Amino acid sequence: MSGGNVTFNISYTSFFLLGFPGLKESRSLLILPFLFLYMVILSVNGLIVYTVTTQRSLHQPMYVLISLLLVINICTATTVVPPMLFSFSIHFNHISLACCLVQMFFIYFLLLFDCNILLIMALDRYVAICYPLRYTEIMTNQVLAGMVGVAASRSVGMVAPVVILAARVQFCRSNVIRHFTCEHMALMKLSCGDISLNKSVGLALRVFNRILDLLLLAISYTRIIHAAFRISSGGARSKALHTCGSHLLVIFTVYGSTLSSSIVYRVARTASQDVHNLISAFYLLIPSLVNPVIYGARTKEIRQHLAKLFQRVEP
Repeated sequence: MSGGNVTFNISYTSFFLLGFPGLKESRSLLILPFLFLYMVILSVNGLIVYTVTTQRSLHQPMYVLISLLLVINICTATTVVPPMLFSFSIHFNHISLACCLVQMFFIYFLLLFDCNILLIMALDRYVAICYPLRYTEIMTNQVLAGMVGVAASRSVGMVAPVVILAARVQFCRSNVIRHFTCEHMALMKLSCGDISLNKSVGLALRVFNRILDLLLLAISYTRIIHAAFRISSGGARSKALHTCGSHLLVIFTVYGSTLSSSIVYRVARTASQDVHNLISAFYLLIPSLVNPVIYGARTKEIRQHLAKLFQRVEP
């Protein structure tokens, strides 16, 4: 202290991740369940990515985007689960501020990139159903690559301000992050200065991004479904609606898990840190587990190739 004003002489540059702190020594019991969940996520997502990559008949924009979405699922799980497993041990849960900020960037970048790919998939289905005769002319590889590049750039632009502002904060309350990852608010709880700007920017970007994305998705799929019902062929109409149904299920899974976790986080403020951490694990990992099941089970072409693949490996 100096002259009645509080001055902070220390700012931690390394931290300890403490996932599910209420469990204390029992945290190590969570290693096997989450490791099993991680292996399942890698297996089911990787299987469909392999199928799309090796089958030339699936080298079409819709299947390429599905494959990219599942690659993002793998990257998200890989960014989250290994540090989570280390956070369950008192010997390997150390992390530097730089690594913490890098992890924070990639977690939020991948989550936003995932949502942006869903927007591209909506546009792809809109062109396929509303302009079927011009689909191959419009959705070229160059156009697809350009849209993915824009999606990645938009994700970086949304995440970078949050991480840059976080890097400027002083952390003097503690060097223990009561979370299994470097989640933004978990890290900000350790700050000792004014973080109102960080909170305002983070909230504004999140609300703007969610509202804009949901509005664009609602407009796209409203027009897609309207156009699908106007298709004269019953088989083509059924296929179009079935494909859109798969995409809508994935959209509901991704946005539903994120929105529900945000609502619960703000409503259940008196809940324990372990409950909040479990909610974070839910919204970070559930889409990675559910999305490949939806596309693998509901997409006929992928399902057929998976069946052939399993038939070949049977003795």
